[in-house]
Amino acid sequence: MKVAEAVGRALSASGVGHVFGVVGSGNFHLTNAMVAAGSRFVAARHEGGAATMADAYARMSGTVAALSIHQGPGLTNALTGVAEAAKSRTPLLVLAAEVTEPRSNFYVDQEALARSVGAVPVRVTSAEGAVGEACTAVRRALHERRTVLLNLPLRVQALDVPDDARTWSAPPPKRVAVEPAAADVAALAQVLERARRPVFVAGRGSRAPGGRDVLEAVAERYGALLATSAVARGLFHGNPWSLDVSGGFSSPLTAELIGAADTIVGWGCALNMWTMRHGRLIGADTTVVQVDDDASALGAHREVNLGVTGDVELTARRVLETGGGKRQGYRTADIAAAIAARVRWRDVPYEDTSSRERIDPRTLSIALDDILPAERVIGVDSGNFMGYPSMYLSVPDENGLCFTQAFQSIGLGLATAIGAALAQPDRLPVAALGDGGAMMGAAELDTVRRLGLPMVVVVYNDDAYGAEVHHFGPGGYPLETVEFPPTDIAAVARGYGFEAVTVRTRGDLKAVEDWIAGPRSAPLLIDTKVVRDQGAWWLEEAFRGH
Repeated sequence: MKVAEAVGRALSASGVGHVFGVVGSGNFHLTNAMVAAGSRFVAARHEGGAATMADAYARMSGTVAALSIHQGPGLTNALTGVAEAAKSRTPLLVLAAEVTEPRSNFYVDQEALARSVGAVPVRVTSAEGAVGEACTAVRRALHERRTVLLNLPLRVQALDVPDDARTWSAPPPKRVAVEPAAADVAALAQVLERARRPVFVAGRGSRAPGGRDVLEAVAERYGALLATSAVARGLFHGNPWSLDVSGGFSSPLTAELIGAADTIVGWGCALNMWTMRHGRLIGADTTVVQVDDDASALGAHREVNLGVTGDVELTARRVLETGGGKRQGYRTADIAAAIAARVRWRDVPYEDTSSRERIDPRTLSIALDDILPAERVIGVDSGNFMGYPSMYLSVPDENGLCFTQAFQSIGLGLATAIGAALAQPDRLPVAALGDGGAMMGAAELDTVRRLGLPMVVVVYNDDAYGAEVHHFGPGGYPLETVEFPPTDIAAVARGYGFEAVTVRTRGDLKAVEDWIAGPRSAPLLIDTKVVRDQGAWWLEEAFRGH
């Protein structure tokens, strides 16, 4: 048995059930070996799309996914998606064939490329150690929550594996939860006892099973309001004390209430410039606490008064075990009434700027929220439009929104929705894209159709890179480089086998209602011509971070 086959079988036995990629000569045998061993291979049309699909699948399934790519250009094509995954600490295994001869056309320093984007490079070095090295890579991805690049030199792939080196490992045990120090738990409990207006901001580290229930219990005891970062949106869906998302996407009421908090606790949340609006959501006298199972994350983005190293769920349970009576805190009747009436963006009054030719993105998003089934999983691209689907389309829980925005690249949204759809197959997948990102990732429309996904693709089409238009336009700069002639994206989608509709007014959405009610035998693309007279509310906030 060759190394390529042995590694493929070992990876499948280690629990890597889904592998995404584009197959070439260098990863042909490895990929086929994984398929033969029971892993599902999802063929993308571009390595960049495959990388983001794998990233999204890992995020929404809670398992390690794999990306299989050709040596050299296969890796360079995938690098943006790999960088997004690495920045987000996604447990992802990148399987890259490798040439080691510098005179080869395919040669690049793949180890250096991995390091440059924050991934962990490792290599299969021998026939005798191949299986063990591959299984170690899986464990590192899972236990360290890292994106790991496993380089597979072509000459090593072709070697014969000795009989005594063909033992497949079972899936590695789950990551051990980090127990917080008793002194830190006591300190956190004391902070909460003193708090009069506490707010909890839950991040990705709170999305594990059981996280919601225990955080809600702690919040109930101390009278805390509940918010999330964008990547954890939906965690507290349906809770009457939920403020939805903290940060640049916050509604005016949410920003007001967080800004007035005397205590903010980030649970598995970075409390970065986006989530805290560059610190403007933190009052001068506010006590800031951060709970994270990675000690290096504590205080990484801003000074905290108390940092607790520990698993979110375990830490919250230990706080509950300290005892203490129930406190009113921030939970007054007036606050409850305000949250019920004004915390959602769709409940904030606005002037509808729709015309007969273009629809206001707020009007569009509210209408789609009413039309689309509640059980949905949404993948969002980057751009001026992105706040509208992220905040106006509701999600049922923390698995309802996949937000691949750590690298702020446009063009990842469609692939994100594909990966999320495969991880959440019982939900309607929705891809929300701008026209720039839609055209960038259009090749993966073929993947949607080929996989038979009943996806809705919504394109917020303003015929431009809207973020740049609204950032530079007010300064009088020329915009010809970021504006484009009108494109019939609906026609492009039909060419890939989609049903498609062009929407200019609210009445045009009748076709979407008909598709929802019908057999959904083909995916649907909605080419919405949105107004372009103003930038999104969050845009100024975004450019502060450049």
